[in-house]
Amino acid sequence: MAGQALHTEIVTAIAWTLVGLLTASLGVLSAALFSALARIDAVGASLGARIDAVGFSLGARIDGVDSSLGARIDGVDSSLTARIDGVDSSLGARIDAVGASLGARIDAQGTDLRAEIRSLRDVVHDLAVRLTRTGG
Repeated sequence: MAGQALHTEIVTAIAWTLVGLLTASLGVLSAALFSALARIDAVGASLGARIDAVGFSLGARIDGVDSSLGARIDGVDSSLTARIDGVDSSLGARIDAVGASLGARIDAQGTDLRAEIRSLRDVVHDLAVRLTRTGG
């Protein structure tokens, strides 16, 4: 009897240690997901600020040249406006593509994480059932 009780205590201790490790792993996975989301948000904010700064800088430069050179600048302004509109369309498409790509990658990571969490839950549930059956 004493040997059986000792064996049961060892198995129970191992099982609870595994539950603790699974819980810690789940915490690490969650922290990694939130860290990745924060980094993506930071990159988006940085890109937005840089694009705004370039837009303000170009606007100020064009206004200064227009007031000092008059008619010549009006012709150049038309040309620059067309070029900026073309670049704006191109940048918009590129930013949309990057956003879609990042969205797909985040969705894939979320799907993988959810699958891992489901797997961990199943393992913990099976372990809890086994512990309950052994009287732990």
